Amino acid sequence: MAAFTGKRIAVVGTSGSGKTTLARHLAAILGFPHIEIDALHWGPNWTEASPEQLQKRVAQALVGDSWVIDGNYSRVRPYIWARATTLIWLDYSLPVIMARLVKRTFRRVFSREELWSGNRESLKTTFFTKDSILWWALTTYKRRRRDYPVLIAQPENSHLEVIHFQSPRAADSWLAQVEALKLAKT
Repeated sequence: MAAFTGKRIAVVGTSGSGKTTLARHLAAILGFPHIEIDALHWGPNWTEASPEQLQKRVAQALVGDSWVIDGNYSRVRPYIWARATTLIWLDYSLPVIMARLVKRTFRRVFSREELWSGNRESLKTTFFTKDSILWWALTTYKRRRRDYPVLIAQPENSHLEVIHFQSPRAADSWLAQVEALKLAKT
């Protein structure tokens, strides 16, 4: 299962599923650039890029022959998926995602980890506003699980090699196999 032909890889899944972590590790193993759509989307003080700005930034980021990109932004999905050769879908259960998201959020809040453009998560935003990442994950979870199979089945996406993980253990095992194969080739 570890062998795959991907040179341009898109990683998708619900918020908190580990898209960025997997994409970053995979890019490091393969020696490909890693592109995080959140970093292209968010400006200082949590200002969002306009749809046009985001499309331009993504197009510029994807000019190379090989890359690993992570994110779920529907505005740029058609462009990314048209260029991608492989799609990795992290499709974990809601309890797994929420546990990971809570752990990640508390780590970021208490370490004051800088995310993109100087932004940091806060307890107030996480728990007491409509912009809560936890609320976002809860409200998008069912939609992502419903929509991704439909999107993947569209004729314009038939070129994609789809790798579908339903547990972090399966994804971690696959990633370890990819790394072992890469090391064996060097």
